[in-house]
Amino acid sequence: MQIEHIAMYVNDLEAARDFFTEYLGGRSNSGYHNKNTGFRSYFISFDGGARLELMNKPQVADTDKAAERTGYAHIAFSVGSREKVDELTERLRSAGYEVKSGPRTTGDGYYESCIAVIEGNLIEITV
Repeated sequence: MQIEHIAMYVNDLEAARDFFTEYLGGRSNSGYHNKNTGFRSYFISFDGGARLELMNKPQVADTDKAAERTGYAHIAFSVGSREKVDELTERLRSAGYEVKSGPRTTGDGYYESCIAVIEGNLIEITV
């Protein structure tokens, strides 16, 4: 069994799509729009088959996103090397994204950085 896709609601659908395609190499479909409900979405596909569904619906609540909370904590992207972790982290920092931690080697042996990106959601960049 494998995970088919992960989905997240966002306020700015196009900005979220642009982030995942520009910085993380995702490929977007042309989008979906349900005119009856106002629901919109994009599927972003990544190498290896993983997909992320970005969704927007006008009446969805936007609540506080404390880093330590129940539920999904972050999405991790493997970039292949420590150098690429460093490069992408610096590129995101230079673009104005908040680096929450790293790059560093964690206690469980991961080399990673954690970045607050789309509306406070966390992305982990790892080898």
